[in-house]
Amino acid sequence: MTLKKFNFNVISEDKFSRRGQIFTSHGLIDTPAFMPVGTQATIKASFLDDVENTGTQIILSNTYHLMQRPGVDIIRDHGGLHEFMGWDKPILTDSGGYQVFSLAKNRKITEEGVKFNSPLNGDKLFLSPESCMDLQLQYGVDIAMVLDECTPYPVEKSVADSSMRLSLRWAQRCRDSFVSDNQSLFGIIQGGVFNDLRDESLENLTSIGFEGYAIGGLSVGESKAELKEMVSYITPKMPITAPRYL
Repeated sequence: MTLKKFNFNVISEDKFSRRGQIFTSHGLIDTPAFMPVGTQATIKASFLDDVENTGTQIILSNTYHLMQRPGVDIIRDHGGLHEFMGWDKPILTDSGGYQVFSLAKNRKITEEGVKFNSPLNGDKLFLSPESCMDLQLQYGVDIAMVLDECTPYPVEKSVADSSMRLSLRWAQRCRDSFVSDNQSLFGIIQGGVFNDLRDESLENLTSIGFEGYAIGGLSVGESKAELKEMVSYITPKMPITAPRYL
């Protein structure tokens, strides 16, 4: 049997927690899992052998930062991000959606995407849902994330609502342009601290259909109590992707 895309098995669960296994073309991930951050294809102050010896099964890199340095051409010429890094286990790439939030002074959001002024050299950069997917496909990562907008805290509900709907439109464009037999795409639930917006975001994302789903727009200034409340609210409603083998 050939493994295709994203497969998740539930090993055990109760009302408070769940253990599972994610199967990717670069290996197994036991959940819950901690992902060390290798933003620009390296985990700072660490050798990958040492990272692997901790039991790490997946690491995270960032589409936006990799786009700037070292650039997609260099990564592609090395055979993809795994070969470039020297890491043969799973990799997830954040889409750059957090940079839409964190680089607010250096970016402009439109329906088409996000224009950035590079903090490295001032170059004008543009990231659309389609280009974001193309980059992650060329990186060859195991799990890619849709491009989304992350609102700050606090925020008016009307602003969070408008942002959530923009993220949904982008999510559809990401889904339409992401075609791969061995890479998976995750949708990202938005809606700030508003339960009804989170519900609507999740409902629409599951209607579009993704290999997995993530909770976005948290740790942006809200209290730990609010963060825990939202995670506890939306997590039980998130679908479990059924295992698929071909």
